[in-house]
Amino acid sequence: MDKVIKTEAEWQAQLSPEAFYVTRQKGTERAFTGQYWNTTQVGTYRCVCCDTALFRSDTKFDAGCGWPSYFEPIDNDLIREEQDTSHGMIRTEVMCAVCDAHLGHVFPDGPPPTGLRYCINSLSLSFEPDA
Repeated sequence: MDKVIKTEAEWQAQLSPEAFYVTRQKGTERAFTGQYWNTTQVGTYRCVCCDTALFRSDTKFDAGCGWPSYFEPIDNDLIREEQDTSHGMIRTEVMCAVCDAHLGHVFPDGPPPTGLRYCINSLSLSFEPDA
């Protein structure tokens, strides 16, 4: 896996201002506003910054939280986790391991088989429907 490294100016030129805020400045979109929170189409969700395939639609579920939620990534090596103590909470931040884009957070309250809920910002993703 080759690391994708760009300057802040290069990321700003590539991304919408909203996607830049979420992925490069660790922002969060408002619940129930992202384009993928209730998408049920079959396909692959990719990192909006580097196009890495991160989640499949068959791992997506309705967590009722207003963000796209998945119970496992395509490949654990493509997701990086760090402790996030912002906003007076202790959470586990999820990032793309290829480009370090902020994706969202993972929580231990998901469905079987993993028991995990990857709560991901739509702005950090692109979607590729199956052919």
